Amino acid sequence: MKQTLTPEQEKLHAYVDNQLDSATAESVENHLTKNPEACRQVDEYQQINSLLKQLYDPMLEEPIPPALLQTRPRHKYWPIVKQMAAALILLAIGLFSGFYLGLNQTLVPVTAEKELDHVVTEAAMAYAVYAPEVRHPVEVSANEQDHLVSWLSKRMGRQIIIPRLESHNMQLLGGRLISSDDGPGALLMYEDEHGQRIILYACHSTGNSSAFHYAKQNEVSVFYWVDDAIEYAIAGDMRKDQLRPMAESVYNQLNF
Repeated sequence: MKQTLTPEQEKLHAYVDNQLDSATAESVENHLTKNPEACRQVDEYQQINSLLKQLYDPMLEEPIPPALLQTRPRHKYWPIVKQMAAALILLAIGLFSGFYLGLNQTLVPVTAEKELDHVVTEAAMAYAVYAPEVRHPVEVSANEQDHLVSWLSKRMGRQIIIPRLESHNMQLLGGRLISSDDGPGALLMYEDEHGQRIILYACHSTGNSSAFHYAKQNEVSVFYWVDDAIEYAIAGDMRKDQLRPMAESVYNQLNF
């Protein structure tokens, strides 16, 4: 379920996108000087806009594919043929490209989706926004772990478990509450001795498949699955085989 923006959030979005008249923009700026939370939201919106521009602006410079410039008529059944071909390709991929991850001697299928689940996009975006942060990567530090668990559990409406990844040389930095397409979400961040970070992202889900999935978006690897109406995703800027052992460990701790 999509969240409805409050009037204040809509105005902040419009301010970041330069869609306000000068008088309204000035009133928003005055509001920001007195409201640190609104200022933080504006900063996040600006970071997201910057990331989106980095991702998609290069596409504006790409030449138009020659095939799109051709004007020769197509047979009226051509779209149907293309759809049938695509379906056959997807069927072949589904039959022959699956592989398995070993989890406590239980084989869990890992599949690649033809369309990315929204949690992949959200987790990859959350990683891109918060992992590079130096001063404020999390809202509640690992030193206040009991408070972090209580706070996130209350907002999520269920008990939140914080997996331990010390065996993978990853220490908990802390976590934060985050907005998702389906309401409040939780983000936990881990870091190794070299400063490499990963995040564990959790949000509500209407899905019922516990299958273990893998996807990659903008160099961010993501393993994700659903358990008891919660969708989890562990994401990091690393190779699939590097993230896999940590994803297995998190999966095991949250599912057994």
